[in-house]
Amino acid sequence: MSLSLPHSPSPAGKKRIYLDHAATSPLRPEARAAMEEGWRIWANPSSPHSEGRAARAALEDARARIKAALKWDGELIFTSGASEAISLAMSRAKVDRKLISAVEHEAVFRAAPDAEVLPVAGCDSAFQGEVTEEILAEALKRPGRALVAIQTINSETGSHQLGNARNPLAEMVREANGLFLSDCSQSACEYRLPNADMIVVSAHKLGGPIGIGALLVRDFAMLEPMGGHEYGYRMGTENMPAALGFAAALEAGGTESWAHDVDDVRAFRKSLWDHGELVHPGNNCWHIIAVAMPTLSAAAQLMRFDSMGISVSAGSACSSGTLKRSRAMEAFGIDEDTASRTIRVSLGWNTTREDMDRFIEAYSQLARGA
Repeated sequence: MSLSLPHSPSPAGKKRIYLDHAATSPLRPEARAAMEEGWRIWANPSSPHSEGRAARAALEDARARIKAALKWDGELIFTSGASEAISLAMSRAKVDRKLISAVEHEAVFRAAPDAEVLPVAGCDSAFQGEVTEEILAEALKRPGRALVAIQTINSETGSHQLGNARNPLAEMVREANGLFLSDCSQSACEYRLPNADMIVVSAHKLGGPIGIGALLVRDFAMLEPMGGHEYGYRMGTENMPAALGFAAALEAGGTESWAHDVDDVRAFRKSLWDHGELVHPGNNCWHIIAVAMPTLSAAAQLMRFDSMGISVSAGSACSSGTLKRSRAMEAFGIDEDTASRTIRVSLGWNTTREDMDRFIEAYSQLARGA
């Protein structure tokens, strides 16, 4: 039995355009092939028999390949995704208190409801949208060893929090005997990992399978073990086929393997600027673009674009269904009216120049009220 997809049809003779990679990126063919091989192995990696040992060998091979692809020399704990990795770090880190930036993903706030919230700089600062050294220094003065969570890229606006390689915030945390955690779900394939003690990555944001992610840890000693699998730091049988797909997606290449180039994206952003208002809370990445249309609400835009065969979103997939201004938008200082007209356009490994051109054509049509 085959399943039909419940999405709107495309205009006659045209394929649908998918520009919501920040929510989930389509599965790369290399990842699909690797998972099929994993399903052929099929055994439980924790079983002591021959089949189990073969599955364990495949799992550990995937772990080593993912670490190599990410250039990570610490430990790696497989999880069911970024949300579980965040929860694991927040609940098991050997700290006294937690500090999180005001624009973190909702999963961080759910995992640490008692955390101290670090505001981001306003529009009058050269560090608009970022946690500044001054803000962090003041918070670190308070007693107790802290876990500080600051994301690399905001999933709703594309704002880049840790734009420079030196990352002075991480050094400040270490000097205060704290631990630095960075959610790299939106950046692991596009940018070098930041200088952090713990890093969150998610396979389905970069062309790997849904249902697997990882917590990268400099040293297991930073976490309280809980028993079970993954060296005693996670409960549940490991998803070996998905781990193989995760590794294959990373090895398929970063941005150099994508279907468009930097000039394509520059032209795309300029065209959006000509027809709408780019929402710019500070230093932005290139593949996630938040844009406010002067004439239509975000909800109306999503329906119109979907009927035109184009998939975009109104922010994080975890909160876009609420039709309310998100916590992050409010923290960035984006007013309610602008937020209500803002959609997110996110590019990925199979986005083409034709896709971008068709979106600009559709966007300009809606902006003109046609």
